[in-house]
Amino acid sequence: MKSFIFLLFVTVFSAFASAAESDFNGIRTAKSYKDIKNHNPVNTLKFSADPGVMVYDGRVYVYATDDGHVDQLGNNPETNTYGQINTINVMSSDDLVNWIDHGSIPAAGRNGAAKWANNSWAPTAAHKKINGKEKFFLYFANSGNGIGVLSSDSPTGPFTDPLGGPIISRSLPNCNNIVWLFDPAVFVDDDGTGYIYFGGGVPEGQSSNPKTVRAAKLSDDMIRISGTPQTIDAPWVFEDSGIHKYGDTYFYSYCTNWDNGPYGNAKIAYMTSKSPLGPFTYQGTLFNNPGEFFGTTGNNHHTIIEFKGKWYIFYHAEWLNRQVYGTQKGYRTTHVDELPFSNGRYGNAKGSLTGVNQLFKVNAYNTNYASMMAWQAGVSVNGLGHTTVSYNRGDWTGVSNVDFGDSATSVKISAASSNGATIRITSGSENGDVIGYVTIPATGGDKNFKTVTANVKASGTKNIFFVASGDVTIDTWQFIGSGKGSNEPIEFGDGELPSSKPVAVKIEDGWYYIKNPASGKYLQVANNQAKATANIEIGSSSQDDGQKWLLTNVGEGYVTLKSALGDFMIDVSSGEDKNGANIQIYTAYGHDAQQFMILKSSVEGAYSITSRVSFQDKGIDIEGARTADGTNVLQWTSEGRANQLWAFEKADDVSEEEVCWSEPLGYPCCTGCAYSWYSDDDGEWGVENDDWCGIYKSCY
Repeated sequence: MKSFIFLLFVTVFSAFASAAESDFNGIRTAKSYKDIKNHNPVNTLKFSADPGVMVYDGRVYVYATDDGHVDQLGNNPETNTYGQINTINVMSSDDLVNWIDHGSIPAAGRNGAAKWANNSWAPTAAHKKINGKEKFFLYFANSGNGIGVLSSDSPTGPFTDPLGGPIISRSLPNCNNIVWLFDPAVFVDDDGTGYIYFGGGVPEGQSSNPKTVRAAKLSDDMIRISGTPQTIDAPWVFEDSGIHKYGDTYFYSYCTNWDNGPYGNAKIAYMTSKSPLGPFTYQGTLFNNPGEFFGTTGNNHHTIIEFKGKWYIFYHAEWLNRQVYGTQKGYRTTHVDELPFSNGRYGNAKGSLTGVNQLFKVNAYNTNYASMMAWQAGVSVNGLGHTTVSYNRGDWTGVSNVDFGDSATSVKISAASSNGATIRITSGSENGDVIGYVTIPATGGDKNFKTVTANVKASGTKNIFFVASGDVTIDTWQFIGSGKGSNEPIEFGDGELPSSKPVAVKIEDGWYYIKNPASGKYLQVANNQAKATANIEIGSSSQDDGQKWLLTNVGEGYVTLKSALGDFMIDVSSGEDKNGANIQIYTAYGHDAQQFMILKSSVEGAYSITSRVSFQDKGIDIEGARTADGTNVLQWTSEGRANQLWAFEKADDVSEEEVCWSEPLGYPCCTGCAYSWYSDDDGEWGVENDDWCGIYKSCY
């Protein structure tokens, strides 16, 4: 009898699955602009510019200028004029890969909280406990003519206008001569005191010292200025204030102007001080214009945060704009990448499509919002705060690294549909292996939600996708079963990565020649060119600086490989996780594209050198397994082949003077990396102690 019942169950289940599968006959899934291997941009449904970032209660909240929704702008919109913008996009994440789209906040204009304001640009947010209750404050620019503030009891709103007018206007002391009264940044110090930073623009003839940014103390209630705003003399400033604190040091960051100054056009620079109101001392740049990484040069706007022990830079780029419309039209989208930080100084972050590593798994057995997505195509988001997701035929959403534990046997989905639809759940991709089907009946409208349960089969950690056969709106999903999921930190081997963990080999720090035993040739910089993006190839032993590499262990089993030619490291071009990505040298910043893991192979004394950006799936490879001098070196799936194995031969140490080069002219420093160039008030050049090499002048 039990066998009969089981057979009947299998027969009925198979018939149901077959019928559900037929609902997808002829469906072409919607096109995604973001590859499954990539985490940038963080949201491809909306153009979200000028990201202002707040960390609260273990989550990262991003508030962004709403440049428009991709599906509402048409196929060939006019160039963005920014004059129509009066809402603010908000999203949040605890793992920096799966983002909940919380909707768009009506901030300005007739339908906004601040009806006196026409626009809501460049938002920033802060939270503070006032009278024992956590309060949230959202600051925004009314174009370039003042700054407003909204308040709420929740980070996602609803927000109200506590002043009925601007918190910052030209009537404030020391503010009437600011070119652009915009781009706020807000910071709450350890003692609960709030500070605001704002301003920008370049008065005629003042490119090197515009003196158009200000810092001011906020009142205890965070909605008024306390005292006179102080001038920050940021060299070559243009716009985009940023502020944060580490230890007892305050870091003010900003975007440089376009007047060909010594720090570069529209780069993110930073200054430090022991006081929140300054004076600040210039330290250097930390992020180049996005055009360098994505070929879409434009304005540069950022926020820097520390989260879960790492530093990140949020910024915007027009990469998605170009993918959608074929050309730049001024519609920008938020990205996030890691920011190197060591000994109180920032290295240079590198913009990438790969983005950051996921910090935590998603517990399949929690109640999860459909609006939590890593990838998506075609869908739209409804509401504010607690949002739902609407799908049409072929639309889909994807969630990264969902942990099912041992076994999930069913799923509950809260959904609404006027005519009914089927949800196909897959793993790997939107057209991947089917985990199960969920049939949503006609519920009497797209706002009348019902919970539907269906059988599934899933285990382990997977990227999962929800695909719709017809019009349906999903609120939440939750898996059920004997397994137990987790929100544990992501470790190697999770998700769609290999299940077996390779064995890493630790090689001591030092200078090496790196040889491919099969060909007898060495990794070298083509033509010994000491410049960023110079190609890496193989060549016969010469022991030139172009063949010498400084191996440095940087933690978590990874190393960097710095060239003896100067401040350059072996780098995966564009940080791409794909076969054929070129291997080059690039300005040393130590981010994921410049981190590699040395793995044991079956050949004694020879190792695979795999890249962090590929999750150790791909390694340094001699193109075509050729052996001729000058053969190109690239990244390819690591299989332990002879052209992918490398031996490390000790080289003589190289002095600091030999590897210390000033940028961009390539002059060697006078006495090594303990000196930098500076200019005094008379315009004379000299050297002073510092921990980096200076620029533009040779020694004398």
